[in-house]
Amino acid sequence: TPLADFETRIAAYMKIHKAAASQKGALSPTKSPEQIDAKSTALAEGIRKLRANAKQGDIFTTPIAAEFRKIIAADVKRRPRRIYESIRSGAVVSANVQVNGPYPEEVPLETMPPTLLASLPKLPPELLYRFVGSTLVLHDVTANLIVDLMPNAIVFK
Repeated sequence: TPLADFETRIAAYMKIHKAAASQKGALSPTKSPEQIDAKSTALAEGIRKLRANAKQGDIFTTPIAAEFRKIIAADVKRRPRRIYESIRSGAVVSANVQVNGPYPEEVPLETMPPTLLASLPKLPPELLYRFVGSTLVLHDVTANLIVDLMPNAIVFK
């Protein structure tokens, strides 16, 4: 099934993440923003090296993307106003997002609507779903890296 394939692809990504983390040293607790940024950047560089050929659709394959769009559309249809207002709570920001790129600094780190989040496959704690405009982004928060993205994931009416 597409969702089982998604989980397999997430597990494969997490192996890469863990390999890069072990090469660069784990993100140890610190209060220094500079140290956090340096470790996050080093982790992202390590992941980029191990995923040098990463491209859009490596995780959100066509069948997986179709399944996610169905889940999102069904959830929006069940709760259109709450989801719409939650996702659109600020100005919808469009930004250039790309696989293996950093999450854009100018884009707010919006949380996903809880009802929608509950409908999507659970992610490891290092990863989060985010919307950047209508694009669903898979964000590695510890490396501040875009793992994959799915354009036109949600239709704003």
